[in-house]
Amino acid sequence: MDQNQKQLIKLAHTKMPFGKYEGKYLIDLPEYYVVWYSNKGFPKGELGQQLQLIYELKLNGLEELIRNIKKRYQKP
Repeated sequence: MDQNQKQLIKLAHTKMPFGKYEGKYLIDLPEYYVVWYSNKGFPKGELGQQLQLIYELKLNGLEELIRNIKKRYQKP
């Protein structure tokens, strides 16, 4: 498994750590919320990078890709 695959699997299982949507998987965040972050500026660090990728995926209609990864690689 290469680094990109590992990164996508991690992204599929990452939950929002704070705020109104705390505990919700990043891929399940409402589109308007991710767009708001895009306009406001993503947080620093890994979470910001992940949210930016979620934004790109939602923008291109590729949310199912992450949802399918989440189903396929369920955490025990």
